[in-house]
Amino acid sequence: MKNDETPRTTPPISPALGQRLLESGVDVERSLQILENLNRGDYDSIEPIRPQGIPRIDGEQVIDRTCEVTLTISGEQYQRRLQELAPEIPRERFGRPEGKNRILSQEDLENIGVLLYPYLSYGVLNGGSATSYGDRKKNEALDAQLLDLYQEEFSRLAPELAGKPKGITPAWVNPDGSRGASFLELKFRMVLLAGLRYKTTATRFQVTPPGELTPGLPFFEMTSHATEAPLREAYRSFRESPLLRDLPGREEALETEHALQPLLAAFTHSSRGRPRGVFAEAFGTPGEPLGLPGGHGQNFSVLAPVYRKLFARGKRFVYIGNVDNLGCTLDPVSLAITALRQAPGAFDFAFRTPVDVKGGVLVFDQQDRLNCADIGAAISRDDVLAAEEKGERILFNCATGLLDLEYLTNHLDRIIRDLPMRISDQDKDAGRYSQAEQVTWEVIAMLENPLVFGIDKYRRFLAAKMLLETLLTSGLHLERARELQPTVEQLSQGLTRLLKEEYGMRLVEGRWVPTDPRELS
Repeated sequence: MKNDETPRTTPPISPALGQRLLESGVDVERSLQILENLNRGDYDSIEPIRPQGIPRIDGEQVIDRTCEVTLTISGEQYQRRLQELAPEIPRERFGRPEGKNRILSQEDLENIGVLLYPYLSYGVLNGGSATSYGDRKKNEALDAQLLDLYQEEFSRLAPELAGKPKGITPAWVNPDGSRGASFLELKFRMVLLAGLRYKTTATRFQVTPPGELTPGLPFFEMTSHATEAPLREAYRSFRESPLLRDLPGREEALETEHALQPLLAAFTHSSRGRPRGVFAEAFGTPGEPLGLPGGHGQNFSVLAPVYRKLFARGKRFVYIGNVDNLGCTLDPVSLAITALRQAPGAFDFAFRTPVDVKGGVLVFDQQDRLNCADIGAAISRDDVLAAEEKGERILFNCATGLLDLEYLTNHLDRIIRDLPMRISDQDKDAGRYSQAEQVTWEVIAMLENPLVFGIDKYRRFLAAKMLLETLLTSGLHLERARELQPTVEQLSQGLTRLLKEEYGMRLVEGRWVPTDPRELS
């Protein structure tokens, strides 16, 4: 039977409701298709992830990156992979032969990774506006005592953040109380500094840069209707940012490859039975729909043209993570291992701490595959705590992915089609409705032998879902904060290390300022 002859189980929506959905930024066609799939029972067979075991560091698929690492690889694979990816890299300069294998030290891997930077693009999932980020009630629910401690700073900053994309809000607060640079200014600076590092390394090893490929660029991002215009305006102002104006490649970096994530319509609550319909009584107003983000897992469909374009331009890897994670930086060692092992993707995970209550944890699922069980959507917090009570150490998702573009582009259609669609009931101020979401990191189970890097949380995962977390990580009122939150020391030290080592900043009279690029290259 042809698609247009397939009997529909979903009642049609009125023209007035369709217009309101469009005005709300909702992808009507996609929403109605999801709704039709839901009513037809297509999602009924999607099981919750049921953890069957907790993966441990084995050095093969789950690799400890908190200590020095070496890679043993067959000599044939080493030669073949670098010849395929980057024939300009002098293969005999790195590692040592041992029988039929080649042994690569961490220093070897670091240099190879840097020399692969031209084949890599860095991107961010740019999230929504910072309304929830600076919401007083939500921050208070996180820790009322900490909010009281940071009352002055919170009251000063929160009103300025409302409605702005989180990426252009301050990523830290300086010791003197002044605002730091934005998350995105730091991200752009980090990628441009990586370009300087590539140039220095290429000169040292007498490597001729490949064609017109720029290390780490183009920068790519998934935005939304709410964030697109303010981001473009911010990027125009970034041309004069003290963090960027002295770095070569600034103009190219700020001309990002981007695509807009549309909203999805909320659906009627499961208690209303089937057929489900479009929820159209938001905040008690008849005929008023509710547009909601469809989860970062939508990036595979939204950014599909960008991924294909990057591959066509000669890029072979992409780094992607959430904009608010300061620890999501280019890691040349991880890049080299992923490239040489020909893994389809690699993902950062850190051992869970008590403050890690949102996101996903690494498990073996019911198919005995590595999977990311998102706390709340796919696995309950009680299940996570129960596993820990049995003595298991939980690896917590850092929302950082390093993907092989050839594999990704070859499998995009399958990933878009089969990435689980999670339908969850909600009971919030807007009413009782259901929401459709896809979780990016559930893609791990769809890849053939992905890698997981066990990393130092305070180097690779300094994220801020709430403004209170940014203030805590900034190390303000340290003595009192230490009494309320023991991790504040590690968080603030991690921020200091990242600002110095990854973002090329230095502390001068109570403010972090950019170090002259000539002192860094």
